[in-house]
Amino acid sequence: MTEGRALFFVFIAFAQLSFAANSATAGEFEISGFIAVEARYFPNQALFSEQDNAEISPSVSAEPELTYEWNRHRDRLTFVPFARFDADDDRRTHADIREASWLHVGKGWDLVVGFGRVFWGVAESRHLIDIINQFDGVEDIDNEDKLGQPMVNVQLQEDWGAISAFVLPGFRERTFPDDNARLRGLFPIDDNPTYDSAAKEAHVDFAFRWSHTIEDWDVGVSHFHGTSREPLLVLTPQPTGQTVFIPHYDQIDQTSLDVQLTTEAWLWKLEAMTRSGHGKRFFATVGGFEYTLYQIFETVYELGLLAEYQYDGRDKVGTPFTASEGDFFVGARLALNDVQSTGGLAGLTIDRTSEAVFCFVEFERRIDDHYKIELEGRFSFNEKEDILISSLKQDDFFTLRLRRFF
Repeated sequence: MTEGRALFFVFIAFAQLSFAANSATAGEFEISGFIAVEARYFPNQALFSEQDNAEISPSVSAEPELTYEWNRHRDRLTFVPFARFDADDDRRTHADIREASWLHVGKGWDLVVGFGRVFWGVAESRHLIDIINQFDGVEDIDNEDKLGQPMVNVQLQEDWGAISAFVLPGFRERTFPDDNARLRGLFPIDDNPTYDSAAKEAHVDFAFRWSHTIEDWDVGVSHFHGTSREPLLVLTPQPTGQTVFIPHYDQIDQTSLDVQLTTEAWLWKLEAMTRSGHGKRFFATVGGFEYTLYQIFETVYELGLLAEYQYDGRDKVGTPFTASEGDFFVGARLALNDVQSTGGLAGLTIDRTSEAVFCFVEFERRIDDHYKIELEGRFSFNEKEDILISSLKQDDFFTLRLRRFF
């Protein structure tokens, strides 16, 4: 995305703010968000000699959220910047506009203009159909953090469902760790990508989605046309003699379905999609269930048991790499339902071909009204036959984070 295009959308947001501030109807301004201090602990030595060998890597981050509402809450401006300073990874020291948008709510419709974040899907282990936003790859490896996406989004709400149409005038490149950082992988990743489209990051993408709730069923059908959020990493020798991965972004069409059935203690989940543009058209899916045990041990505790299967039929050559060709996921979610909102999530993914295992654990607990402590772990086992996981096998890490909300 060009700087000029980014500034254009920021200008729209602030122009609306100026209009609101001078309107006859008084508005409501609110500021919230968090600042956080974080330390990553890497128990193993780095696999590659070029990587930094720091055992503990500290960083600080901030994500304030400013909102302004007027016109009886029919109009809202939202501005959510994000910034992080990292002691060891230069690319992880970065700033981004997560959101900078104007929302107008009409009668049976609404409009969003600016930078936004959108989530599609129902599965726990893999966000297969979630394609509007680019992932912020320097924040974590779980594809949960998103870069702000410039958009114009119109949604219509009818008795037969909601229809959302998106115009996405600007592409965001995926972020990757620095050349000498942990979690880099086998080779450094160049920050000068190539594109299928001659318009490069200025290509205008389009998306459409219909969603509806029918009794116990939540159903969504979506289509996306534009620049793939998944880059193909092309191994390329450089004149210096160094070999690097250069990201290449194809033009794709993706049609998807997501379904969730809620029945008593069961949640049945399915995401499926078909995509063209990465060589031959392929099909991929992830599906499974979550079963919740309530009042375990005669307490208010809840334990959710999760199981999902991941399938991806893309070719192994000429397509973005995925580790989810035929994997099983099992996990558990614990909620203590106390005043501190104590909870945790743990899971592991097993590759049925290579038998590689990737595990994660997450725990969080509020200390008081303003502070929350979080602990996360990412680690793997039996990585020998899995190219992606084996290049990260020494990069197991634990993260301790303290957030201060305001």
